Amino acid sequence: MVALAENPKKRLTVQVAEVAPETTTIRSLDWDRDRFDIEFGLQNGTTYNSFIIRGEQTALVDTSHEKFRQLFLDTLKNQINPVDIDYLIISHTEPDHSGLVKDVLQLAPDVTVVGSKVAIQFLEDLVHQPFKRRIVKNGDRLDLGNGHELEFVIAPNLHWPDTIFTYDHKTQILFTCDAFGLHYCSDATFDEDLEAISPDFEFYYECLMAPNARSVLSALKRMGELEKIGMIATGHGPLLYHNVEELTGRYRRWSQSQTKAETVVGIFYVSEYGFSDRLAQSITNGITKTGVAVEWVDLKSADLQELQEIVSRCTGIVVGTPPTSDTAAQTALSAVLGAAKEKQAVGIFETGGGDDEPIDPLLSKFRDLGLTPAFPAIRIKQTPTDNIYKLCEEAGTDLGQWVTRDKSIKAMKSLGADLDKALGRLSGGLYIITAKKGDVKSAMLASWVSQASFKPLGISIAVAKDRAIESLMQVGDKFVLNVLEEGNYQGLMKHFLKRFAPGADRFEGVRTQSAENGAPILTDALAYMECEVVSRMDGGDHWIVYSTVYAGRVSKPDALTAVHHRKVGNHY
Repeated sequence: MVALAENPKKRLTVQVAEVAPETTTIRSLDWDRDRFDIEFGLQNGTTYNSFIIRGEQTALVDTSHEKFRQLFLDTLKNQINPVDIDYLIISHTEPDHSGLVKDVLQLAPDVTVVGSKVAIQFLEDLVHQPFKRRIVKNGDRLDLGNGHELEFVIAPNLHWPDTIFTYDHKTQILFTCDAFGLHYCSDATFDEDLEAISPDFEFYYECLMAPNARSVLSALKRMGELEKIGMIATGHGPLLYHNVEELTGRYRRWSQSQTKAETVVGIFYVSEYGFSDRLAQSITNGITKTGVAVEWVDLKSADLQELQEIVSRCTGIVVGTPPTSDTAAQTALSAVLGAAKEKQAVGIFETGGGDDEPIDPLLSKFRDLGLTPAFPAIRIKQTPTDNIYKLCEEAGTDLGQWVTRDKSIKAMKSLGADLDKALGRLSGGLYIITAKKGDVKSAMLASWVSQASFKPLGISIAVAKDRAIESLMQVGDKFVLNVLEEGNYQGLMKHFLKRFAPGADRFEGVRTQSAENGAPILTDALAYMECEVVSRMDGGDHWIVYSTVYAGRVSKPDALTAVHHRKVGNHY
């Protein structure tokens, strides 16, 4: 095993390990990455895993992220002369795994690229050069010699439409790329510490796999047709060896639960077109905050009958405008319109590809069918910024809240009258939490705040999972807790209680100044504290956020904190 360092400030290292006979992993360790695809806060960095299988012929399974270009290529050349690589297997073409494919092709111009039909099509647009290729279907085999016979499993939508798994019959390793992975960076090559990796394993599933739960179950069924799976070689995080049965079982249980969900929103878009993947992911993140299940469908490769079935069972649908020049996508879009039904919620977003279906005529068609727009159409006029992705997240939350409104009202009425009133007698102060990350700012009114520790100075805050500010309060994020003043809080309270449109500026018309951590301080607040998130605990429909406090000031030493008294205990 060897580790090479590139830049101490970035903390990028590479680990090489023999994981089975004639099988080597090159793990690119990204220790300090704290965000993935804008929305997902990472607590433990991530890894990008690549593999070399040596039989009489040699195969390289996946490459790495382009940020590891020199590190990865130097390490690869230390392990093997690139011209001796016979096959480059592409599990899928997402840039964090295929970012160095073009570099490998330059080093090994005679290599044969192996992938699904969709993956090969994507690669042609990615590398812009001719290359040898071998398109594989489910059950196809490739014999490398010395017992390394590879069998391919088609696993579309996990989490891109071009995904394949590769099973080595000699070592009983299944190479799965994103599926069964997790964003977790450590020197441990394998999953021996199940307790440590479990939270990140579940978080990863919820973010990337839950919207494709049906595809997960289909992949698990195909995996069951293989011989024993002794190891799962994932594309992110540690390889699964000690807990294969336990962790695949979790995927099965979670996916079965998702597919049985009462409320489902379908997101229909064309992956690998414009910015559609990231925009759809941001909208998904907002929807799932409300407890609503999501199903993704790629309009370009969708089965029309299955597409119509999905639309018919959805409470809401979101459409990313496909390219007008793509016949398959346009046919699928017509199928969505044909299956849509009255009283469904609908949302539409441009994908930013330059050849988008016009939004207004499409929106008019849905309205004529009796569907209700759940958020204003999202129009992309330039490369999406963090604020655009945040707008998408908030739009998704609005849609999720709209499709669950009847359920929410029913839940408010379900608590016994005496218990409801008794719980409502728990009082709290009045505070406004403000946060800023990059160019994105947000705020919320809070009353469930309490000091939680002396050493270190710490507070706990209950933040509803569907709050816009929640994604800015991940572990390591910084924010300001503004304390409102008794008798002088009505203006601020009224402002921050109102419902903001997706992407709206929460601070328009409010006097602020910047804290040292960059978050806004409300000038009219009684006091403020600068805080950093240390941990988060799942509290049902809230996150219990524990944070340390490292700076603060009181503007009126003799004034009192505003107090909030409720009458009921099952809603604000």
